[in-house]
Amino acid sequence: QVQLVESGGGLVQPGGSLRLSCALSGSLFSRYAMGWYRQAPGKQRELVAGITNAGIANYADSVKGRFTISRDNAKNTVYLQMNSLKPEDTAVYYCNGRGILTGREYWGQGTQVTVSS
Repeated sequence: QVQLVESGGGLVQPGGSLRLSCALSGSLFSRYAMGWYRQAPGKQRELVAGITNAGIANYADSVKGRFTISRDNAKNTVYLQMNSLKPEDTAVYYCNGRGILTGREYWGQGTQVTVSS
């Protein structure tokens, strides 16, 4: 059973930083493309950043230059480093894993990020 467990959310002031982590268990991490999505109240879930199993990253325009996605295959973990946070970054952030062979997707439970003074 594949499970994704996120950590690292919280309350931060505008301009601050947070790092989210997501650990995958129950399968071989290197066979998954990973991503971070977010959903703000009243809005649809959107892709924030993704990283292929080969380490190629892509970002939403709204976070380019501020957020960095990375992965550590030895630790079965994907990270999202968020710098220069803005109030509009406030949302529940979800980790997503997609099997590169199966296409199956898995989601974490979500972690709240609140940017406010």
